[in-house]
Amino acid sequence: MGTDILSPALIAAMVGHLSVADLIRTTETFKQSGQTASIEAAYAAWVQANPADPLLYAVLFNYSIALTDTGKLEQAKECLERAIALSPDFMPAYINLGRILERLGKIGLAVIQWSAALARMTAVNGTAILHKTTALNQSARALEAVNQDEAAENMLRESLELDRDQSEVVQHLVALRQRQAEWPVIAPTERIPRRVLVEGMSPLSAAAYADDPLLQLAIADRYNKRDVGSPEGALAAWPAAAAHDGPLRIGYLSSDLREHAMGYLLTEVFGLHDRAKTEIFAYYCGIPSDDGLHRRFRAECDHFTDISLLDDATAARRIAADGIQILVDLNGYTRDARLKLVALRPAPVIVNWLGYPGTMASPSHHYLIADDWIVPPENEPYFSEKVVRLPCYQPSARSRVVSPTPPTRAEAGLPEAAMVYCCFNGTHKIHPQTFDRWLAILAQVPDSVLWLLDGPQATVQRLRDRAAGRGVDGTRLVFAAKLPNPAHLARYPLADLFLDTTPYGAHTTASDALWSGVPVLTASGRSFASRVCGSLVRAAGLPELVCENLDDYVARAVAFGRDRGSLLPLRERLREGRESCVLFDMPGLVRGLEDLYAAMWRNFTEGRLPRPDLRNLDIYLEVGRQIDPEALDVQALPDYRGWWTERLAARHRLRPIPPDDRLVTDPAVFA
Repeated sequence: MGTDILSPALIAAMVGHLSVADLIRTTETFKQSGQTASIEAAYAAWVQANPADPLLYAVLFNYSIALTDTGKLEQAKECLERAIALSPDFMPAYINLGRILERLGKIGLAVIQWSAALARMTAVNGTAILHKTTALNQSARALEAVNQDEAAENMLRESLELDRDQSEVVQHLVALRQRQAEWPVIAPTERIPRRVLVEGMSPLSAAAYADDPLLQLAIADRYNKRDVGSPEGALAAWPAAAAHDGPLRIGYLSSDLREHAMGYLLTEVFGLHDRAKTEIFAYYCGIPSDDGLHRRFRAECDHFTDISLLDDATAARRIAADGIQILVDLNGYTRDARLKLVALRPAPVIVNWLGYPGTMASPSHHYLIADDWIVPPENEPYFSEKVVRLPCYQPSARSRVVSPTPPTRAEAGLPEAAMVYCCFNGTHKIHPQTFDRWLAILAQVPDSVLWLLDGPQATVQRLRDRAAGRGVDGTRLVFAAKLPNPAHLARYPLADLFLDTTPYGAHTTASDALWSGVPVLTASGRSFASRVCGSLVRAAGLPELVCENLDDYVARAVAFGRDRGSLLPLRERLREGRESCVLFDMPGLVRGLEDLYAAMWRNFTEGRLPRPDLRNLDIYLEVGRQIDPEALDVQALPDYRGWWTERLAARHRLRPIPPDDRLVTDPAVFA
C-alpha cells in the first residue's frame, strides 16, 4: 500500500518554480518517506514547467531512474532519449538507456547506445574512463547473452586496458575464455600482466585452471578478502540458537533449490531428514521459480523462506532469530551466492558443502564436508576449514524422469558400430592438456568419435581446428544439442564410455552417466574438483576406472576403445548395483549428515569450534601465480609438496616467511 499523501496538483504547484538542487532535495524527502508516486509527479511537473532550463537533461535523467524503479521502462526510455537530444555528451544517459533497452529485450539497440557513447568519448580523465569502462562492460555482457563471445571478449580486454583494477571484469574475461576454449586462458598483454589475471580470476575458474590446490586456496583467500571483505555487524552471539534444546535446527542456504544441477542432486535430501533429530529450514536466494522441484523443496522443508529480496543484514537477523544452529552454505563461490550474508555469521556453525568444489579460504566457514577419496588426510593442509566426511560426499536422486523415446545413434549423429566416447561437461572444464589426451585416444582407436555438448559455432570450430592440427579429423568430434534433462538422460546410453575432464572433473554429469549405466573413466588429481568424479565412480562400484595417473587414463581409454565388449560387464554392474551402491544410498547419506551435524554442534557447545587457518596465503599466491599451468602439467608432478616447498624456500631466502601448519614447517629449510 502506498504512503503518498500529496495530490499531483498540489505537487505541481509546489515544485514548478524550484531550482534543480531544491527539486532533488524534495524528491529525496519523498523517497525517504516512501512516497514513490510523489517522486514521479514532482519530476513530471518540473519538466513541464521548465522546458528551457539548461539542466533539463539532468532532471530527465533522474526522472528516468524513478520511472525505472517502478518498472515504467517505456516512459524511462523516452526521458533518456530526450536527455541525449538535449546533451549529446552526457554519457550516463547512454549507459542507462542501453540498460533499459536490454531489459526490454532489444539487445541490438542496447549495444548501439553503448557504442554511441564510446564513439563520443574523447576526453582522457577519470570520469571519462569510468563512463567508457562501464559502456564496454555493459556491451560485453549484452553481447555474451546473444553468443557474440569474441566481441564480448574484445570489449572486456579493452576495458581492462583502461583500468585493470576491475576484479569483476578480470573474472568475467577469464571465465569467458575458458567457456570458449580460448587457450591459453591466461593471455597477458603489456597493460594486463599475468599477475592481474591470475590473482583476479574467480575461485571457480581457478578450479578449472590448474590441479594446484595450494594456488586455489590462495586465490580463494584473495577473492574473499577483496569481494566479500569484513562487513560490519557480524554476529558474535546467537541467543535463539543457544536456547533451543529440541532437534537441531539446520539451515540450508542456496540459490539453486529449483530445476538446476544442484537442485537435482538435493532432490531427496530435505525429505529424508529424521525430524526427531533435525528441524529443516531452507533459505532461498535465487531467481523467482515455481517449477516442480522448487515446489517439492517448499513442501519437504519444515520452514522455507525466500530471502532473495532481503538485504544481507535483514536476512542475517532472520536466520539468527530462527535459532539456526548450523547453517549449510550450498553455494560457496558460485552464481547468486550470498557470501556477505554468510560473513555476517548468522549462525554459530557454518558449513561449506556441495555447491562449490573446494575450500572457501573464509574466516566464516568452519567445516567442509567431503569424503575419504576427495580429501584424504594428507591433503587437509590445502583447506582452511575442518574437513569432515561422508561415505560419498555427493547426493544424487535415485529416480529421474527420462524421455520414453530415446534416440538412435543415427538420430544423434553417431556411428552405429564404432566406439563412442562422450563427455557432457561444460566447455569451461575442458583443459587444453585434457583435450590433447582425448585426441591421442582418438588417434589410437580408428573410427572412434568423441561426443561433446554443443556450444557457439566459433568454439566448436576452434576445437575441430585443434584436432585437425594434431592429425585427427575434426568431424570425429560430434556435438550434442542442449536438451531438457529428460531427453538428455535418454541419450546417455548411446555412449560407450564417459571420459572425465581434469583438473575440474564431472560432478552431476558423472552421476547422470553412472545412473544411466555408462561407465566413467577418470584420473584423480590433488584438488577437490579433480577428485569428485573418482569418489562417485568408486561409490558406484567401479573403482578400477579411477586411474592412478594420466598415462594410465589414456592407455585404459584406448584399450576399451579397441575392445568395446570389455565395457559390457561394467555396464551390467552399474545396472545391477543402482539400487544398492553407496552413490545412490540417499538414506545413508542423510544419516551421515545428521551424525556430522550432531558432532559439529557438540564441538561448538564444548568450546571446540574449528578456527579457519588463513596464515601466509598472500605469500602462497605470490609464489603460485608465477607458474603457467597451461605449459607445466602440475597434476603430473611426482612430488607436488616438494615442488611447492622448494619454491617457498627460495622465497624465504629472499624475504623470510613466518611458520605455518601447511608447508612452511621444516626448521632445516625455513630457518
